Amino acid sequence: MLSARIRIAARLLAVAALAALTAGCFQPMYAERTDGTPGLREKLMGVDLPPINKANASREARVGVEVRNALAFKLYGSATGMPPTHRLDIRFTTTKSSLIVDPTTGLPNSENYGIDCQYNLIEVVSGQSVMTGTTFSRVSYDMPGSYQRFSRNRALRDAEDRAANEIAENITTRLASFFTAGT
Repeated sequence: MLSARIRIAARLLAVAALAALTAGCFQPMYAERTDGTPGLREKLMGVDLPPINKANASREARVGVEVRNALAFKLYGSATGMPPTHRLDIRFTTTKSSLIVDPTTGLPNSENYGIDCQYNLIEVVSGQSVMTGTTFSRVSYDMPGSYQRFSRNRALRDAEDRAANEIAENITTRLASFFTAGT
């Protein structure tokens, strides 16, 4: 009985020693730096977001503004950006497809809205691309009866907003990874 307790105590002591050795290796991604180098938050605030090039007054132009606004909030928070060190160029296309069609009216009851996005992070000083990537978002939405045009339009708009926020989240995560790891 005593030797079993000694073995358990030795195992617990070994686990505690290993945990103590690795405790200094962890640093939170968004933590403030004490060595004087800019932290992740400052690096993200240095990303310039030019307007996304889409035809004025089009549905895609509104989605582009939504993507840009969501990105700005995720990168800068409630503050404004700092002097730009990088520029993020974004291009995207949208798709819409019917999932379920009412056999009586021939109108869709459920649809998918999608955004396929390509982005390019360019260093301002050199003008060179330092990171490129693609991301996508697919969201589904239900459309009420055939006579409710406003509800149908609102359902599509909500789907566009959700897809734009998902795109912004994907890009922000990738930028954070780039600025933290450098790849």
